Amino acid sequence: MEVTAEPVLYQKLLLWEPSLEPEEEEEEISEPLVPDPWRSQDSYGKGGVRPGPWAQLVATLLLLVVGFSLATWQLHTRGSSTETFGSVAPRPSGHSHRPGVYHHGAIISPAAACSHLGQELLVAGGNVVDAGIGAALCLAVVHPHTTGLGAMFWGLFHNGSSGNSTALTSGPVQTLAPGLGMPSALPTLHLLHTRFGRLPWPHLLVGPTTLAQEGFLVDMPLARALAAQGTKGLCPLLCHSDGTPLGLGARATNPKLADVLRRAALAPTPEFAKDALLSPLARDLGLDGSSAEPMPTLEPALQLPLAQGILFTTPSPSAGPELLTLLEAALQSRGAHPDPCLLPRKATVTPMSSVLATVDSSGSVLLLTSSLNSSFGSRHLSPSTGVLLSNLVAKSAISTWSCPLILRASLDDTEADVLGLVASGTPEVARITTHTLLSHLAGLQAEAQHQHQDQQGPTESPNMCGQGTMLQVAAHAEHAHVSSVPNGCCPFQGF
Repeated sequence: MEVTAEPVLYQKLLLWEPSLEPEEEEEEISEPLVPDPWRSQDSYGKGGVRPGPWAQLVATLLLLVVGFSLATWQLHTRGSSTETFGSVAPRPSGHSHRPGVYHHGAIISPAAACSHLGQELLVAGGNVVDAGIGAALCLAVVHPHTTGLGAMFWGLFHNGSSGNSTALTSGPVQTLAPGLGMPSALPTLHLLHTRFGRLPWPHLLVGPTTLAQEGFLVDMPLARALAAQGTKGLCPLLCHSDGTPLGLGARATNPKLADVLRRAALAPTPEFAKDALLSPLARDLGLDGSSAEPMPTLEPALQLPLAQGILFTTPSPSAGPELLTLLEAALQSRGAHPDPCLLPRKATVTPMSSVLATVDSSGSVLLLTSSLNSSFGSRHLSPSTGVLLSNLVAKSAISTWSCPLILRASLDDTEADVLGLVASGTPEVARITTHTLLSHLAGLQAEAQHQHQDQQGPTESPNMCGQGTMLQVAAHAEHAHVSSVPNGCCPFQGF
């Protein structure tokens, strides 16, 4: 929205006492830096005489020239910047930032359409929770190879005002049917919104429902997954009529999923949101509907006090406790922390997961991570719902793919810096996240000792061992920062 600058008035402040009235009142200095053409000329002082017609004409022409010059400069400034994902146009005042730095809030996710949807929710008055949930439901539509309504979710929310951090979990892993994990995305996200959201719940589902109904373009991550994994179990959703996989830029629709999202939008509670998907799933699978549903939970995050602040992460059965153990061991050793890429891997199979992050300049952060376990999950496509079910079953007890982390510099300072890290696509999530945080803490220590210039980014670029993704968000100097490793892998938007 275009903002019109008002004239800046400089006014002398006078101390007034009834017994000390001067004989002649001193004239106020109330001259604008740029004269206001809409203001009557005889209002600039006491008893002034209106200038003659020629003087008025000259003044008017001068104002028109100045106004035209300013307008031309603004158009030139705006036209020289492009509206691309992950960039911000310079402000008319000349105040600008590097890409990924915003005044109010930002979101970063693996899909451009979902980052854009999250930004729209922020602009509409939503908070980081609204933006994150909307983007997560969007990813459930456009990235079925890594997430979906059949996925399990973990989350970490930090309230910048109170300093409290809350962990979100889908509950214990449970089997819906042999080889099929119990879906819990809808009740989990609904619970998060009920507790912390600001916009109405149906508002968050409008964008994802529209994408599912009217279609979305296959992006590079989905096209690569289809080319590598094939289309077994995925037709007709992600296939051409001849059974070949959809390629980059092809349009895909999922009207059955749109129907589920419409029903979920009407759900007043997490329990009703759960039924929007489970009822038709039970009919598809011939289940009696009596199987127990793991209920999502919101609970205080795990905490670890550090010299540089306080650390928050998610509890078991996520990898949060492993992260804290690794971090405490590294801090106690006080030696150089080992490169996680040089350590032997604990797992040969990389769990497929999806991550996103939202942040605002006040220090509120939401980190969300979700997984179907394998690429495209179980490859069981529910015909009534358009949902791919996960193959996360009871044997997959520990969610090694999830350990979102938030570091707040001080609980007492409401303007303290806040850092958020969340990684995916590697079996070494806990080790890489620990390595990244230790690098950040070392940078803070060096900055304090050598008084380096203000740090613009949240941390140095971590090493992802040639695979996986790390999202970094921060609230620093009353601005929101977002970035990713590999650089440019995940589009971001802000305002």
